[in-house]
Amino acid sequence: MSTLQYTSLPDIDGIYVCLQTTYKSGKLLQLPYRRKQLYQLAHLIQDNILSIEQALFTDLRKPRQEAGGEASGIIRSSLFAAEHLEEWAAPEKPEVEESRQSWDATIYPVPKGVVLIISPWNYPIVLSLNPLVGAIAAGCPAVIKPSENTPTCSALLATLIPKYLDPEAYIVVNGAAHETSALLTHRWDHIFFTGGGNIGKIIATTAAQKLTPVTLELGGKSPVIVAEDCDLDLAAKRILWGKTQNSGQLCVTADHVYVVRSVASAFREALKIAYATFWPQPVFDSEMAWGKIVNPSHHARLKNLLDRSKGTIIAGGETDGDQRISPTIIANVQPDDSLMEEEIFGPVLPILEVDSTDDAISLIAAQPSPLVIYAFTNSDDLKHKLLQQTRSGSVVFNDIYTQLSVHQLPFGGFAESGHGSYYGKATFDTFTHRRNFVNVQPSSEHLFVHRYRPYSEEGYSAATKHLRVKIPDA
Repeated sequence: MSTLQYTSLPDIDGIYVCLQTTYKSGKLLQLPYRRKQLYQLAHLIQDNILSIEQALFTDLRKPRQEAGGEASGIIRSSLFAAEHLEEWAAPEKPEVEESRQSWDATIYPVPKGVVLIISPWNYPIVLSLNPLVGAIAAGCPAVIKPSENTPTCSALLATLIPKYLDPEAYIVVNGAAHETSALLTHRWDHIFFTGGGNIGKIIATTAAQKLTPVTLELGGKSPVIVAEDCDLDLAAKRILWGKTQNSGQLCVTADHVYVVRSVASAFREALKIAYATFWPQPVFDSEMAWGKIVNPSHHARLKNLLDRSKGTIIAGGETDGDQRISPTIIANVQPDDSLMEEEIFGPVLPILEVDSTDDAISLIAAQPSPLVIYAFTNSDDLKHKLLQQTRSGSVVFNDIYTQLSVHQLPFGGFAESGHGSYYGKATFDTFTHRRNFVNVQPSSEHLFVHRYRPYSEEGYSAATKHLRVKIPDA
């Protein structure tokens, strides 16, 4: 594996100039060029899957099945974009009034320009390359800035991307806060950031000074409601599976569970059964079966939350030095518990009991908007209440984070959990400007007879005709 080397500040300046030159050359406007780059990105994954899996294991001890699934999704995204490229990039003809139909009103999807993609450490490959799929499809040159907290993966991206993609259009910049700050001194045409809210505020503030549009994929405490009418065994299995992917270091996983009190005891037992099924042997017995917390500081943060919790551990709770924490289920958690102070972002699942799903909705509505709200129920009434009385990026019933497998759905946060979206065509749209065009023919001059000076009562009457239309009663 390559050693991570930070990009020098003079090189960052040169990279910016290079990408600007590439964009101005116009070669990225050609759809065959974009399609080739998308296919090359898919080849990058397919040809190097063993190196990718090893890098993810080195940085995160990610089990091979999780790592392979992560990488496979990038191939799917690349091929999906390549397949729909002509459709997405085609000019659109909106319906217009009959008097304006000769004006050739058209919307042209055009690249925004040179873009910056800043990705996090928890899914260092997929969250670097999936946004890049959209940038490629849209015709935007890009800098990819992966996280220094997963150095093996970041070094691997820096090695592979110039071998497979156009090195004048797609360039990896490695480094930490200093290098990221240097990148932000430049004026980008779009910044795509995935990470925590505190850094997201810095990115947004800096971008605002240059009026740069941003996409912020953040996170938050995504809750789960377990209602009386659901299959408790299935809910327990699916929630625990979702919570323990990537050792819980996943922005769309279940942060905490609200379970209706009448079924809380049965739900706790279902969780214990699912836990014993997933880990028939002690979790730490195999290094290949359970990942690590990314670094000692994050491990210490999670350990502190656990130590201060007044809940009751009903499964797990063990630590392995300063690297691993076993999957941990904590019952009897109250709303003011330490585990409710911030996004957990680790393998710790608090269970809070409520008298009804309405009480759960009230608690959710009082908190900052999460990335997703999950509910296990067959109730249409609960679905409508969640849609009407809460705010979130997504609402998902009866599973955990498989909404990400639907490429036709845009994925993104709302308010505190981010803004903007991507996935499938939404990723293309993120890096695309919908540029409008009209060609007003001289033959349309009769439509404008009243707009010219000198103004008159007749002209005023023509300009304000909608002040006199009959508006339907509400």
